[in-house]
Amino acid sequence: MNTFLQRVHHLDTLAFLWVHVTKRFQYRRSVRFISATGDGPVYLCIALALALLEPDAGATFFWAGIIAYSFDVSLYLLLKNLIKRDRPAVKISSYQAFITPSDQFSFPSGHTAAAFLFACLVLNFYPAFALPCFLWASAVGISRVLLGVHYPTDLVAGALLGSLCAFWGIYLHGLIVALH
Repeated sequence: MNTFLQRVHHLDTLAFLWVHVTKRFQYRRSVRFISATGDGPVYLCIALALALLEPDAGATFFWAGIIAYSFDVSLYLLLKNLIKRDRPAVKISSYQAFITPSDQFSFPSGHTAAAFLFACLVLNFYPAFALPCFLWASAVGISRVLLGVHYPTDLVAGALLGSLCAFWGIYLHGLIVALH
């Protein structure tokens, strides 16, 4: 790891420890619930409901989301397995996370990526609901640090990944529709 990345990781670890050692966060049950709202099935249920019940933009939201999530999952898996950043509980001795993560590596945060992707789709198709969605997406990301499975920069990378994939999905869906 080069010097710059070592410094970033060091600062990331200090921020992580500051949250967990000095703040002693007490609301684990609420944080687990917030984190769980960022699980995959929630997005699919909402997108299907919109596709079936909302005639103006529901189907477009659904198909742009399918394209975007395809990119997101592919890039997420590629980055996780190329970078292979250990989770905090692996790198910090005597620290134990409050949940068991679904995979081995921490960078980028998949929950944060998916939540920001969803929020960006909402921004594009239902802008009146964008602010609450971005606040929720931020809460999902923060919950992952509070639960001890991610560093802060994992969230930043996840938010960027999800946002970029959302806009690629919207753009590509528009191209596909224009070509037909």
